[in-house]
Amino acid sequence: MIKLVSIILLSFFSLGNYTSSDSFVIQKQASPVKATFEVQATTAAVFDINKNQFIFQQSENEISSIASITKLMTALVFLENNPGWQEVYEITRQDRREGGRIYLYLGDKVLVKDLFYLSLVGSANTATAALVSSTGMSEQEFVQKMNRKAFDLGLFRTKFEDPVGLSINNVSTAKEVAILTNYALMNEEIQKAVLTKQYNFTTKQGKVRTIDNTDALLENFNVSNVDILGGKTGYNEKANYCFTGKFQKGNQQIISVVLGTQSKYDRFNETDKIVNNILGND
Repeated sequence: MIKLVSIILLSFFSLGNYTSSDSFVIQKQASPVKATFEVQATTAAVFDINKNQFIFQQSENEISSIASITKLMTALVFLENNPGWQEVYEITRQDRREGGRIYLYLGDKVLVKDLFYLSLVGSANTATAALVSSTGMSEQEFVQKMNRKAFDLGLFRTKFEDPVGLSINNVSTAKEVAILTNYALMNEEIQKAVLTKQYNFTTKQGKVRTIDNTDALLENFNVSNVDILGGKTGYNEKANYCFTGKFQKGNQQIISVVLGTQSKYDRFNETDKIVNNILGND
């Protein structure tokens, strides 16, 4: 019986309908608007939130590694298991992760809130591992919940192997990343964090540290009259440079996704190109 239900669900979602237990819905997709531009990315997609459909797609169903975009799903699962923002967590050897800048060291004691912001603002890997540990779950248990959440959102091509994004086996498609981003940025806590340009915190030992947001568009965005409503970067050797973001002009809101660009600048330049072509015309 369970197998039959699963087959029915998979057939339903394959038609382009997405639903979730959280009443998040994307309707059956109409054909995307034919774009007159291309982006220098392995795969890309733009979702128009108001129209509830994709309006630009480029190799949109190609499965790609998504690196630290993973942290959006990590944040969602964490918020469902938050031990309390003011809880104090001590960094252990098991939390240490390579890659990116290191903001936390063995024995540092910080608030859980600091871990959350470090994960989303600075894309800090050690802080993300510590955030997961703060829930009391093992990493394996936490990743199981991430994959369950992906299934609930209808993201059947999205799979996670770790909560940080270091694994090249954390994969998705541009279309599914757009759906994940739209859902994640509906959450006020996540949106507030990813829009924070600079985060300052003090360890319980009195060490003051400052973290800049990895989203360069928060400081340098070239499309006039368009607001940035949040975004998340990603990079590893398999994924190359990735970015997903939410933008608004007037009443129109879009999610833009580029995966597999060649440099950290390209991911922002190509996003700039997308937003300018879709929202830039007065």
